[in-house]
Amino acid sequence: MSRTVQVTLDDMAAGGDAVGRREGQVIFVPLALPGETVQVRLVERRKSYARGELVAIEIPAPERVAPPCPYFGRCGGCQWQHATYAAQLTFKERIVQGQLVRIGRQEDPVVRPMLGMADPWRYRNHVQLRVNAQGHVGYYALKSHTVVPVDECPIAHEQLQPMWSALDDCGARARQLSLRTGVNTGERLAIIRGQEARPPRPQEPLAYSCLYQAPGGRRHLLSGRDHYHESLLGRRFRVSADAFFQVNTLQAERMLGVLREYLQLEPDETLLDAYCGVGALGLSLATEGVRLLGVEAWEPSVRDAVHNAGGQGAFWAGDVAEVLAAESPAADAIVLDPPRAGCTPETLAALAATGARRIAYVSCDPATLARDILRLQGHGYALREVQPIDLFPQTFHIEAVALLSRADG
Repeated sequence: MSRTVQVTLDDMAAGGDAVGRREGQVIFVPLALPGETVQVRLVERRKSYARGELVAIEIPAPERVAPPCPYFGRCGGCQWQHATYAAQLTFKERIVQGQLVRIGRQEDPVVRPMLGMADPWRYRNHVQLRVNAQGHVGYYALKSHTVVPVDECPIAHEQLQPMWSALDDCGARARQLSLRTGVNTGERLAIIRGQEARPPRPQEPLAYSCLYQAPGGRRHLLSGRDHYHESLLGRRFRVSADAFFQVNTLQAERMLGVLREYLQLEPDETLLDAYCGVGALGLSLATEGVRLLGVEAWEPSVRDAVHNAGGQGAFWAGDVAEVLAAESPAADAIVLDPPRAGCTPETLAALAATGARRIAYVSCDPATLARDILRLQGHGYALREVQPIDLFPQTFHIEAVALLSRADG
């Protein structure tokens, strides 16, 4: 039988759990908040820490609110709907600061206040839904691969809601359903990852594009096109079905403003966009006279980037470290937006070898950002400041932009 204990919580962990200490042991508690005294059932015990399941709240934190979503607590899509939005922003700022100090070994890093949203709901332009055995779509449960059926999601953009019925619209049996929309264009695309080799046939014309992927990987277009378009600050981008694009269009535009401020690009300079995806960052930043170089490993995204560039710049397909080692480009500035795992040491060395004087590093994981900042110090760069941006309200996920420049100036 699991043991139940009382814990007073005093911090928020990077993974979204509240943290307390009892008898010298750290205890992580999901769905709780710092400042609360709670009863928890210990469900995992290790030598230095334990994980608890919230049983009762004895003293609630003043930041606790009633979550508006009826699925919250079971669905794993959100972790912080039970906290005021102001508290969420504070948690994220502290996490960024703490990771920079503990992992990045920065003595007193400059972290700007988090850029939050005026309305922290209905922002996601892309959701990935799972399908249960009964054919109902939803999200994985909190810390589980059990599917929680969800009829409506309060953080999904309203343009996605009519596509929630895509499986029924197409008569498809599937394992996963991805829904994407261009918030500023209104174009929509559903990607059905099906269970049958033969594609279904929609009984009625669809009001959105729909792509069916059979178990072997072959794709069939059921409606419209195999891509959609989104625009950022007035520039239009083609985005293929599997291409990466920031999930929060409004905040992505604010992030571009931060990047422009940080890089201060001048005509005749060269900007390297590493992990360029469809070219959204580099093409938005490379004003007239700026030479753009882009590197991306996912070839469909490179094709999108070339299309979006319309003859502007040069793009290479391949691993960033390998491409830079082979091409040996020189750059004045770098913008990079790597995956959550961050950069390999070889990639960071290759970026430094370009001679860039300044680097704007976009990260969705403060821990790997801090680690890579420390490694870049070994290549002669110094951290100037970090601007966290809330692209993921109601969740523990954090986006941040770090500005680094050559330590000698």
